[in-house]
Amino acid sequence: MTLTKADLVQQVYKNHEELTKAQATDSVEAFLRISKESLISGSDLLLSGFGKFNVKSKNSRRGRNPQTGDELTLDARRVVTFKPSGILRDRINKS
Repeated sequence: MTLTKADLVQQVYKNHEELTKAQATDSVEAFLRISKESLISGSDLLLSGFGKFNVKSKNSRRGRNPQTGDELTLDARRVVTFKPSGILRDRINKS
């Protein structure tokens, strides 16, 4: 099962009775916007007890099309990586 943004909003709304559905939506949207802006600017995003999102730069490199076998050059790019915290990793592995 995949957790969607709508599911997050529903959980925030259910767990915080003082918030309206619109306020819960705004809260989730604000968190995601701040997170995206942080990563786009190249900053790391650390969520204690959850994990750390990093932005890494990859150099251009040679690659090939697996269907045709043709060689091509893959452009330099930035990618987001995630490293779970030890707490999260332990809880996942106990399940």
